[in-house]
Amino acid sequence: MFGTTLVALSLGLLALSLPAHAQQTAPTEDPVVAIVDGTEVRRSEVEAVARSLPEQYRQVPLPQIYGMLLDRVIDFRLLANAAEEQDLAEDPDVQSALAQARAVVLRDAYVRQKIEEGMTEDKLRARYDELKDAEGFAQEEVHARHILVGSEAEAQEVIGELAGGADFAALAGERSVDPSARSNGGDLGFFRREQMVPEFAEAAFALAPGEHTKKPVQSQFGWHVIEVLDRRMGEPSFAETEPRLRQEMAREIVIALVADLRDDAEIERFNLDGSPMRIAPEAGPGEPQSEPSAAPQSEQGEAEGDPQTE
Repeated sequence: MFGTTLVALSLGLLALSLPAHAQQTAPTEDPVVAIVDGTEVRRSEVEAVARSLPEQYRQVPLPQIYGMLLDRVIDFRLLANAAEEQDLAEDPDVQSALAQARAVVLRDAYVRQKIEEGMTEDKLRARYDELKDAEGFAQEEVHARHILVGSEAEAQEVIGELAGGADFAALAGERSVDPSARSNGGDLGFFRREQMVPEFAEAAFALAPGEHTKKPVQSQFGWHVIEVLDRRMGEPSFAETEPRLRQEMAREIVIALVADLRDDAEIERFNLDGSPMRIAPEAGPGEPQSEPSAAPQSEQGEAEGDPQTE
């Protein structure tokens, strides 16, 4: 794969393996959903097609698009059966593609297995504890409440009422279109900057406790009037940090796995035309490169920084 490094390869393996693993269905929960010319189609095949859809369609609940997806799987099976009847599996190109597909499935299963073995709850907790001790883990948080209205003019009216001494929580219950404001007075609790849309966060974090915005703040949700009640340094919880920890640990596991495999492998590289790849011996500082050797490149564990990447 042109231009990839060991890290890029590991990320590619991770991207291919983790989502499939997360969505696997146990055999006992994989009922037959169709029979096509005597061949069973199971629910896992429908779910696999659902996972291959564009992001916006993956958000649709499966029951809503189940009929359409089942028809697609049935069509796939009809086409595959027709190909079998024509003995296309004996075609050399098809056999090569099937071998590659088998290698991909085996590779992904192996990566998933190693990630499961290396990523335990105790290790994730230990990594979280290490992060808690690191500088910069704790982040500034503000405790704020807001009043959300539909127009800038309405927000200006709210600001005017606050200037006249109106109670913020009572006003939020009366004027805010945020449904929760009726019960909590617009209270958002403590939050970090990245937890809010940029416009809201910028305005909130510019306020001192007891202050409210003197100008309406527009976001994708409408117009806000914001009041900050308190500020503090807070630490993200384990639950908030766990997804990032899992990605980091999985990446490290795959990188180490591939590095170990390279250490134990004997690898020879050739040019696109199959001729031996020539390597120029290293020259000392200021010395010209000598004529390249005619021997094919061979390695016992290629270093990650090797310019001859796959």
